[in-house]
Amino acid sequence: MRRRLFLAGALATVLAAGTACGGGGSDDAAGGGTEKLTIYTARDKKVATFVVDKFTAKYPEYKGKVEVLNLGAQEILERVRAEKANPQADVWWGGTQQGLAAGAAEDLLTSWQPAFAGKMDAKYKDPEGRWFGEILLPEVIMYNNKALTPEKAPKDWDDLLKPEWKNKIIIRDVAASGTMRSIYASMIQRQSPDGSNPQPGYDWLKKLDANTGAYAANPTDLYLKLSRQQGVLSAWNLQDILLQAEQANMPFGYVMPSSGAPVLVDGLAAVKGGNSTGAQKFIEFLFEDSLRADLAKDYFQIPAVDIAEKPEWLAQLDLKPLDVDWDVIGKHETEWINHWNSQIKNKG
Repeated sequence: MRRRLFLAGALATVLAAGTACGGGGSDDAAGGGTEKLTIYTARDKKVATFVVDKFTAKYPEYKGKVEVLNLGAQEILERVRAEKANPQADVWWGGTQQGLAAGAAEDLLTSWQPAFAGKMDAKYKDPEGRWFGEILLPEVIMYNNKALTPEKAPKDWDDLLKPEWKNKIIIRDVAASGTMRSIYASMIQRQSPDGSNPQPGYDWLKKLDANTGAYAANPTDLYLKLSRQQGVLSAWNLQDILLQAEQANMPFGYVMPSSGAPVLVDGLAAVKGGNSTGAQKFIEFLFEDSLRADLAKDYFQIPAVDIAEKPEWLAQLDLKPLDVDWDVIGKHETEWINHWNSQIKNKG
């Protein structure tokens, strides 16, 4: 049985809170020899807790043996990459297709064929079975609906550059966030379809930076700043906006941009060298029809594999996808975001 090191820092907080079970690879007292399952996730904490509770109810041998560490999607990639020689995670849950593809290319992910893979559109999964899309995430314009009416909110991406919004935009710090990296890369790629000339996109992002009043360190910081009207606008994913508005009573609304919303394939994978038995069991569980229906209804997820009956909000969603080439973005995203971070951020 594989030995594990204690996860430091943020994971220690999770362990202390009782959502995890302590250090080594096996803990016979708690689970009859079942190996611990460690999950790195970019999912909302409420979603992660709901799913893990359902998982351990179905598989009681994992009760007290699931560790969950919440990180940004890009942070997960960087952490799994850094731990390649001694993997600490078993499941990577919540990552952009370009981030997961990078992990696959670096031999960080396990190749396998789960039962649900045959139902999934080829564009939502890795051809070698190293990652699978779980949900679709439209990226939209977010606003404080106590400060702005729907009529006054911007209608499209370019509206964010208007002088009236100077210092009224709050952006989740881009480099660590899969959502923000994808939005910013989409803004570049829409003006350079083959990615060969990012300068018009850089110029666009520089104008957005000039209107940005602050960069939030993490999603919680973003929600607090926006709710307190330190800014009134942002760009964010639809699911988290709806979750915060519905479950946390945050004063958030959204605009589906008239030119279209980048729609991310947000997925998951089993980490190579990890607890493959537990990881595969957890991933298969996530694709059970009843769970996906609950997550769509109560947590505003858009499943990558269709469900039999869509909840009302999803059936009525007027989704307008932006024409985005994710292969081009996957090739250039690191270069583009590094340029933004060093040459554009706070310089607009």
